[in-house]
Amino acid sequence: MTAHTAHTNKEVLSRYLNLPQGEKVQCMYIWIDGSGEGLRCKTRTVDFEPKAPEELPVWNFDGSSTGQAEGSNSDMYLHPVALFDDPFRLKPNKLVLCEVYKYDHRPAETNHRRTCKKVMDRVLEEHPWFGMEQEYTLLDQSMHPFGWPRGGFPGPQGPYYCAVGANNVYGRDILEAHYRACLYAGVIISGTNAEVMPAQWEFQVGPCEGIQMGDHLWIARFLLHRVCEDFGVVASLDPKPMPGDWNGAGCHTNYSTEAMRLEGGIPVMEKAIERLRKQHARHIRLYDPNEGRDNARRLTGLHETSHISDFSAGVANRGASIRIPRQCAEDGKGYFEDRRPSSNCDPYQVTEAMIRTTILDEWKDDTQAAEEEF
Repeated sequence: MTAHTAHTNKEVLSRYLNLPQGEKVQCMYIWIDGSGEGLRCKTRTVDFEPKAPEELPVWNFDGSSTGQAEGSNSDMYLHPVALFDDPFRLKPNKLVLCEVYKYDHRPAETNHRRTCKKVMDRVLEEHPWFGMEQEYTLLDQSMHPFGWPRGGFPGPQGPYYCAVGANNVYGRDILEAHYRACLYAGVIISGTNAEVMPAQWEFQVGPCEGIQMGDHLWIARFLLHRVCEDFGVVASLDPKPMPGDWNGAGCHTNYSTEAMRLEGGIPVMEKAIERLRKQHARHIRLYDPNEGRDNARRLTGLHETSHISDFSAGVANRGASIRIPRQCAEDGKGYFEDRRPSSNCDPYQVTEAMIRTTILDEWKDDTQAAEEEF
């Protein structure tokens, strides 16, 4: 099937974007839709440059068109919660991350930020830091991997990871544009690299403390999709976009508390990892928006993954559920990496689960369920 591609002239657009806007400011409200992984946005004009999200008004939208309400009662509320500079319209214009609430002012089903924020507020003195490694795959508008030959495949995996050269790298312009857009917006982006499968890339967000992790990763994802829109390319967060002998895509989550980062932190890390082992099935259900079904295609025990039904931990082991970096093992302190979250996970759910398990320890043992469910 031939895909229809729609292109516009960006040079023509620039004439209008360069027009003065007077004292008005454009604020693009951004929210998570009913799928739990899609993003939506719309813009309103305000008469001032907001310095904090609470300065902006609550807005509404048609939830029946985003999978969040019925048409007979479709109004949903957008509550601004985080503010970023707009790299497309430029300052003083803003990107506004929002929580979604229903007609009766209860949080929408996919509003996981609300409970995550409450949990993070309970452990402020622990100073939990997160860093999430977002993998994604570039596709053309026919949903074929960007740069892959039509009707065929590139050479086997091996030369593409952290590669250079037109024969190994597909879509670096998008990576660079997204990186700069994140920096301009104020996203805490810490790095990028080409991944193991051709047309697959990664960017890292963090270190972020508490609720900041989810806020910054969701805006970084929005910026990725928005940049790809300009290039006429699609960014897929599917955890296994290509079946067969190709790596999947994850969102490895690096985590530490202040006690782990101090001298003698390794025993604290080991205690946290043991608690994670006991809650393996629960975490798997929370680590993708379809309760583990997406991740089941990726966590096969192959391609640098541990099997979805197994829990393991090891130093420098990328085939384990939890990896302790070798440098941290040598230093006796630092952080560990949870390699189970899928590329399309909700970072609010992932980080909340890690806190509930490793610090609050308020769930019952879920090990038996892991063996039965997966």
